[in-house]
Amino acid sequence: MSSFLRFSALPAFLPSQSERHYRWTVLAIGVAAQASFAAAFSGLPVTGVLMRNAYQMTTTQLGLVLGCMALGVTFSEVFWGLVTDKYGDRKVLLTGLLSTGLALFGLGVFEVPQGVHAPSYLHLCMGLVLVGLLGGSVNSSSGRAIMGWFNDGQRGLAMSIRQTAVPAGGAIGAALLPMLAQPWGFRAVFFALAALCVFSALLTWLWLHEPTASAPFRSNHGAASVDPSPLYRMDVWRLAIACGLLTAPQISVLAFGGVFLQDMKSASLPLIAGVIVMVQVTGSIARIVIGQRSDRGADRRALLRSIGLLAASATACTALFANANAYCTAMLLCLSGLTASAWHGVAYTEIAIMAGPMRAGTALGIMGMTIFASAFLTPVLIPFILSSTSWPITWGVIAAAALLAVPIAPKSLSPR
Repeated sequence: MSSFLRFSALPAFLPSQSERHYRWTVLAIGVAAQASFAAAFSGLPVTGVLMRNAYQMTTTQLGLVLGCMALGVTFSEVFWGLVTDKYGDRKVLLTGLLSTGLALFGLGVFEVPQGVHAPSYLHLCMGLVLVGLLGGSVNSSSGRAIMGWFNDGQRGLAMSIRQTAVPAGGAIGAALLPMLAQPWGFRAVFFALAALCVFSALLTWLWLHEPTASAPFRSNHGAASVDPSPLYRMDVWRLAIACGLLTAPQISVLAFGGVFLQDMKSASLPLIAGVIVMVQVTGSIARIVIGQRSDRGADRRALLRSIGLLAASATACTALFANANAYCTAMLLCLSGLTASAWHGVAYTEIAIMAGPMRAGTALGIMGMTIFASAFLTPVLIPFILSSTSWPITWGVIAAAALLAVPIAPKSLSPR
């Protein structure tokens, strides 16, 4: 391990740009890293119908499998945040991407259906938990790297662009993985995801470097190291919990939107994939727009609370019109997923600034923990709610979770 860390610290190809221009290189690397993991995390659920058949699972077992990667991230996010604050962005990002790629490669070798024989879904669960444990490093390390190179007038936009990698990577996964799974099976799916992680690790090794002492986030907040740890700050936890609740409608659409459309509407696979891709693409655009508004003076916390109201309203409409025709419900699912995806950039920016540069990784880890905890619990709980109620009530419960986020999110202390 020590030899690897020394290797990862070698100054590969030092950037010839000034720091002013190099920060965009850092942002591009952060986007690539986040997208490579998002393709697995958000892309695999789109193959849920195919996975349920290939691995001979029930819907309840599928829900558990789809939540396992999020479970792994939940347990590892704070750890990776603390490690990032101690050892730096570059080392942690390299370690995480390479080990995640190796874990996905192992799934492709050992845990794929062969003929009529399907591996136990519990083995698949354990493999995806491992992927999540290792992939949790990407969020804190890439976010901290980007925060280190941008000033306050551009952080909202930069972090929003970084967060567009999640829906963008999910859109890549939604478009690519079903096409790989149908003709070639899930071995091709896991190998492709592993290749994306290794490619992002190569970009990181070549061009990502630690921020200098003169970088904006380092130089402008030098006294942050004496602030209380984010682990003991109630405002940090309130923001993180609110974001966890807002994750519920987003994950519901990604993980069970396709199952809902097929079981209730007998929708085709192209329509299902189209809904997920539309959510990811429009969610990316919304994050950039909201990030730009925050950089121009709009209050990040107020934006977050407003988005919570919109997400709750859109998901409630999905519940009310769940019995409408397939195209109407598909449009409502798109609207619910869009509004529930728009807050990520401003929320990550706000929590990192609240913590300061020396503890930004820890704060980002706390938020990642609550978000991925919700991403695990949501697909696990939905089948249980569905088995005793109906799809309209299930969507109504999800809308209530989004609405609860509004009063929990901290209010602004002063106008910006």
